[in-house]
Amino acid sequence: MKGLVEVLARSLVDDPAPVEVHEQKTGGDAIYRLKVGRDDLGKVIGKKGRTAKAFRTLLSAAGAKQNLRVSLEIVEPEGSRRGPGDGIAPAGAATDEGPTAPPAAAEPSGDQPSNEDGSRDQSSDGDG
Repeated sequence: MKGLVEVLARSLVDDPAPVEVHEQKTGGDAIYRLKVGRDDLGKVIGKKGRTAKAFRTLLSAAGAKQNLRVSLEIVEPEGSRRGPGDGIAPAGAATDEGPTAPPAAAEPSGDQPSNEDGSRDQSSDGDG
């Protein structure tokens, strides 16, 4: 599994040399801490965290085949430009926090009805 994390991470970044993966297994859980170069952090996170979410989904599926509950922590590299509270673990810090819930969606205003999935009808004439 550690090899899978390394292969995926190295394929995403521009500079694969600083990619490091640390594995911690306890019982049926496995935690992988991924550290990449400072300039490649955005590549493994992706826009709105989509790449990181896909990465975690792949690991969860692979872990399920081995009866493991897998989590991935992306560790902030030394000298990173990111600020505190951005969801990235600082280098060397152990985190016990689990996944966080997504922010609550804003309530739709009463002027337009919303669809079942919460999206708005895009038609401008209102006929449907």
